Amino acid sequence: MLRRLMRILKHRWVDEADTRRAIPPDLVERLAGRVAASERRHSGEVRICVEAGLPLSYLWRDATPRERAIAMFSKLGVWDTAQNNGVLIYLLLAEHAIEVVADRGLAAKVDPGEWQRIVQHMGAAFRAGRFEDGLTQALEEVSALLVAHFPLRPDQPDANELPDEPVLG
Repeated sequence: MLRRLMRILKHRWVDEADTRRAIPPDLVERLAGRVAASERRHSGEVRICVEAGLPLSYLWRDATPRERAIAMFSKLGVWDTAQNNGVLIYLLLAEHAIEVVADRGLAAKVDPGEWQRIVQHMGAAFRAGRFEDGLTQALEEVSALLVAHFPLRPDQPDANELPDEPVLG
């Protein structure tokens, strides 16, 4: 019970101001540009979501950051791309949690260890306070996987199915 109370307090202590300090408006713009540039090379869709803490409903039921990432994957429509090749890069600041959620079209082609390596690289950058470096590197690694498995053919139009801007909460 005490552990759950401490977790709730930790998540209530952080808010959107903490998210905006970690990901300021100029970084939001740069990340959106990098996502757009990435998506011109493949048919996948990439979303970035950074949240300060979990909603209280998640904390009451002791949900994991992975559960929240999957919920945001759904809420943001990342699962609803034409080729089932969307990817969500999710950060939860209160727990220093990183999750990468890939839709079934891409997940079936990529070894789970590859996703773990991406998370490990991001974690090293985030622990050093280098959020831009970590997110940029993760985006490059996810993009390389999408280019390898879902390259955009020269005759194929770039159908941007989802917004490129990161979601902050």
